[in-house]
Amino acid sequence: MTDGTGGVPGGGEPEVSDSLKTFGEVFKAFRKRAGLTQEEFAERVPYSVQTVAKIEQGRRFPQPDFVERAEEVLDAFGALRGAARHLSRQPGLASWFRQWAKFEAEAVSLYTYECRVVPGLLQTKAYARAVSFSVPPLPDEEALSERIAARLARQDLLATNRKPPTAFSFIVEQAVLERHTGGTDVTRELYDHLVGVVERHWNVEFQLMPLRQPVHAGLDGPLRLAETADNCWFGYSEGQENGRLITDAKEISLLHQRYAKMRSQALTPEDSLGLLKRMRGAL
Repeated sequence: MTDGTGGVPGGGEPEVSDSLKTFGEVFKAFRKRAGLTQEEFAERVPYSVQTVAKIEQGRRFPQPDFVERAEEVLDAFGALRGAARHLSRQPGLASWFRQWAKFEAEAVSLYTYECRVVPGLLQTKAYARAVSFSVPPLPDEEALSERIAARLARQDLLATNRKPPTAFSFIVEQAVLERHTGGTDVTRELYDHLVGVVERHWNVEFQLMPLRQPVHAGLDGPLRLAETADNCWFGYSEGQENGRLITDAKEISLLHQRYAKMRSQALTPEDSLGLLKRMRGAL
């Protein structure tokens, strides 16, 4: 599980980008100019020596407060702040998800089917935290903060005042909600949040796939479809520690057929909202 959907954003370190490497080199030059070792600098900030080393190597995205502390400790006269503004990596998103995230951000239509977890665009902070702690390896506090912040920031895409607003369709397995990830309190808050999203956002269609569905077109797993402003469609599928952007027209046609079938197999939006409220009342 990765992105904004699941728990762990990604097996190992992120890919090294040119902008991250450049920031790392600039930072290292100022650290050496100040006559500080990595250990001495880490103690003054304070951050772990491992984090400092990874930032210098371009393998860790520097948090805003790291940049501010580095500016102060190294007397960098604004150079580090300036370099940080041009960083291209999106912290908290798995490397394989970032390309899809760009399509997601510009989509005029976005379809999502999930059978594992509540989609990231619909998660609460507490639910995202619970999911993150469910899937090994356990994140450190910094990685967890990045992950949750990235996930919640993506939810701005749901806004109805965007021009044009994105048309969303979500199909989620009822079993995902019945799992009660994080416990009763987390689940209650999640149900309230989902009801609120559906009732406040006329651009969001939410359907539950019932527990009993003898014929199910989504048995091959989660899928996503996005339509761009120039009416081109892209697909995305995701598994353990990987994701795949789909551009082949035949594959996308197949995903459309499956999604259309699932829309007819899932509960209607009205019935889904009613079931969601009943589930909330039963807690």
